[in-house]
Amino acid sequence: MSERVLYLDCVGGLAGDMLLAALVDAAAPGEVLERLPSALGLDGVRVSITRVYRQGIAASRVVVEGSNGSASGERYVDLRDRVERALLSEAVRTRAIDALTRLAEAEGAIHDVPVEEVRFDELGADTLVDLCGAFALIEALGVRRIVCSPLPFSRGLIDARGGRLPSPAPATLRLLRGAPLVGVPEPGELVTPTGAAIASVLAGEWGELPSMTLGEVGYGAGARELETRPNVVRVVLGRSIETPELHEVLLLEANVDDMVPELVPDAADRCREAGAIDVWTSPAAMKKGRPGLILSALARPDAELPVATALLEHSTTLGVRVARLHRHELEREVREVEVFGHRVRIKVGLLGDRVVNVAPEHDDCAAIAAETGRPVKRVWSAAVAAADAYR
Repeated sequence: MSERVLYLDCVGGLAGDMLLAALVDAAAPGEVLERLPSALGLDGVRVSITRVYRQGIAASRVVVEGSNGSASGERYVDLRDRVERALLSEAVRTRAIDALTRLAEAEGAIHDVPVEEVRFDELGADTLVDLCGAFALIEALGVRRIVCSPLPFSRGLIDARGGRLPSPAPATLRLLRGAPLVGVPEPGELVTPTGAAIASVLAGEWGELPSMTLGEVGYGAGARELETRPNVVRVVLGRSIETPELHEVLLLEANVDDMVPELVPDAADRCREAGAIDVWTSPAAMKKGRPGLILSALARPDAELPVATALLEHSTTLGVRVARLHRHELEREVREVEVFGHRVRIKVGLLGDRVVNVAPEHDDCAAIAAETGRPVKRVWSAAVAAADAYR
């Protein structure tokens, strides 16, 4: 079944307010943000959403005004308790605390301070709104899969309350371990610790745009103009394209030219019993011009040894070659239909939530034909017609 997919295209970097703005610009409900200060108990704080331009691109801008609810220098444990008491869904609360904890762990590691003793010099009401707002908007959009682009890495220095820091901030880099980074010539901070913390929780994957059917696109602006690129985050919202599942399989083969033909079906049956997905034979011209055959079996990796053993024990070959392959497969279900008063199993092939193949079980059709005196082909056709209800 197709699912909603969100791609974070971090054109100008990534910050919490930019992500909130981009999500709202892509049709996430702005009232979710407007209710957040009250839900967090942040008195005197409100969220405004405006329209701005960054290098000619119209974008949304989110600003958190007022800071009476959370002053800088607060302890991590106090902020965590505030989020735990907030009027948020359990999923949003859990993700927000996860991001906040990751921030605290990064800061604690950089400054050699236990997590429970960490204080955030730069964190205020806007950061709490950023953290909780990102997860609340994602929940409102019903997004299940999130992919984030490589992040721009800018050099330079950042003026912070505790002094000057290299860009990106040390805590930001610690949060982004495992994420792809791309060096850019833009001075100043492009990815903030808050943006990095949110992305570390949200992004299930990093890299290029996944296959999708395009839906909404939103642009969220940062506070300043950049020199080399528009200071925006672009979110691309769509639905995944249904594709067959890709599975690793093994092809096990043996060449034989001295095997009694009557024994070939027995060897094939033993391979199936050992776990082979499919078994078949092909004619082959062997050495010295002798006619022979290739006995082939397809199996999952965990069935390699049992199937190879079956080929060696039940054929006359002295060796089995193995090739690793991939194959696209439909999801499969077995359903039933009624034909001439009897039940016939139907193999159903699914591509996402669509039925693309139906096939009656031949043994069932043959048994009904024998019992009713009808031709097998008539029973088979009736079963296919009954199975059309599943399409």
